[in-house]
Amino acid sequence: MTEDDFRAYVDAFNRADFDGFGRFYADDVVFELGSRKRIEGRENILAFYRQVRAHLDEHIELRGVLIGARNVAMYCRTTFTTLVDWPDYEFGATVKGDVREVETIAWYELDESGKRFTHIRGGRFKP
Repeated sequence: MTEDDFRAYVDAFNRADFDGFGRFYADDVVFELGSRKRIEGRENILAFYRQVRAHLDEHIELRGVLIGARNVAMYCRTTFTTLVDWPDYEFGATVKGDVREVETIAWYELDESGKRFTHIRGGRFKP
């Protein structure tokens, strides 16, 4: 994976292009948000993001990217803007118009081809 590939992934994610960013996930990818959430499988991750995007706009601003042979590391600021009230959102109730920003470091493991994510670990360190 090149930095341009990774930036294309983030761009597709920011546009809520599920086919675009979903193509970067291996079928059996595992996604972990610290100790708060674990999702297994591309289709389950996409279903999670479809639910999130029905309520929130999520925009990633890359602050740094490191590309290795089988890993990618990202430091970013993510802005969540609530589009519709979501009182039972698992990360805290939110109402239309709320804006939340977090900073995250994420670690991506790549398959043998170096083109798809097999494991994603994200940890927020600035609420």
